Amino acid sequence: MTALPTVFAPPETLRRLPTPARPRVDPADVVVPDGYDVDVVLAGLSMPTGMGFADDGTLYVLEGGSTWPTRPYLPARILRLDPSGDLAAIGQEPLGGPRGVAVHGGYVYVAAKGGYHSRIVRYDRYTDERAVVVDGLPDGGWHEPGGPVFGPDGLMYFAQGSVSQNGVVLPQGYLVDLARHPEAHDVPGQDVVLTGNNVDTYDPTAPYPYLVRTGPFKPFGVGAQQGEVVKGALKCSTGVWRSHPDGSGMELLAWGVRNPYGMAFSEDGDLYVCDNDFEEYGDRAIANDPDRIWLIRNARTPHGSVATPDWYGFPDICGDGLPGWDDKHLPQRGRPAQRLLAEHPVWAGPPVFFEAPHSAMAKMDFCRSDAFGRRGRLFASEWGSLAPMNSPRPQDLDHGFRVIAVDVAHGTAESFVRNRHPGPASAQGTGGIERPVDCKFHPDGRSLYVLDFGVSQVDQSKQLSYGHTGVLWRITRR
Repeated sequence: MTALPTVFAPPETLRRLPTPARPRVDPADVVVPDGYDVDVVLAGLSMPTGMGFADDGTLYVLEGGSTWPTRPYLPARILRLDPSGDLAAIGQEPLGGPRGVAVHGGYVYVAAKGGYHSRIVRYDRYTDERAVVVDGLPDGGWHEPGGPVFGPDGLMYFAQGSVSQNGVVLPQGYLVDLARHPEAHDVPGQDVVLTGNNVDTYDPTAPYPYLVRTGPFKPFGVGAQQGEVVKGALKCSTGVWRSHPDGSGMELLAWGVRNPYGMAFSEDGDLYVCDNDFEEYGDRAIANDPDRIWLIRNARTPHGSVATPDWYGFPDICGDGLPGWDDKHLPQRGRPAQRLLAEHPVWAGPPVFFEAPHSAMAKMDFCRSDAFGRRGRLFASEWGSLAPMNSPRPQDLDHGFRVIAVDVAHGTAESFVRNRHPGPASAQGTGGIERPVDCKFHPDGRSLYVLDFGVSQVDQSKQLSYGHTGVLWRITRR
């Protein structure tokens, strides 16, 4: 454990920060419903990705650090904020970076990505001893591990997003996929039969223009054959699992969830998982796919009883139940998608909630407190659009950049934390929120903590994220 220096920053200091990308942080620029106040708990975080409370109010905050990457190097750390205000780093996950955290039974459980696989790592709360309890979840690509969260049954629930963006590993994800992990590919959660439809595209690793053919569930440059059977695996991509806290008894509940970054249990024991839409660019482009929240029905079944996991649509079906090649989903930019699976498993949809495309729904938490209000609502952070990089549509530029409160029973939501105008604060010259990546309720039930990733700017060809611009906000009911 390494103690970290912190200083108290009065409001006037927060409005004059030495970070050019985010020189101002001002709670007065954050809009919340009447009867709630906003303040700043921490500023200066570097690419924070998740957080979790212990019952005593200790908060664990994850920094993604240089896994984006950054220059100069910034460590990917697990931070501990004591109720006294002392801040320390209890560990690092330098291979790929921590993404989600939960505290259970004297341990801190961290979902971390890196290399060709993601994993669940366990830290002892008192000795900081580290152990890997789950490993080998297919990664090395674009999307993230989800969870972990612990259910009312005491089991650990976790997830893993897709390796590819849109079902086939393509050069549009070069810096994330091919440059670092040229053999990475998706893995199905059950046996699938392929149509033989491949994508022909250029090879960015070749010294001169060279066309290659790539199929689904294949590394870049490996084609699929008509009628080919790809065997499903327990450790698949796009999967949702449960296990004992030590990683034993691992069971696949669902697959086909493209990016299940946010997971949360309701008070009555239902598991909800958010999911991000397909991208409208590249050589298998899909348009107008809504972000969504799924109910994972198999989480209600007894442990060990799931013979066949539910399927939620990836790589062929959008959140609305339509195929990616339907007229509604034909792209304005990029090459239209073709069917990849010859036979589709039974679709487990529809979602319980639809959100605008490219809102980038992230981590979530249910309100369990009458003291805060809106008990039973699912609070979901929305990291915000990557348009115009992943969509050419002007209406997608400002989607997300807020926290919403979802009524999962009726499929409706209200905007709970936002800026005065849509979009990130840095685009408006204000001190409000940038990109909310997580939201968690304090164990006392009186306040909602919102973790803000910080400044991440996007244009049609690139994304640039800035260290030391992340903020931890707190919303408290008067």
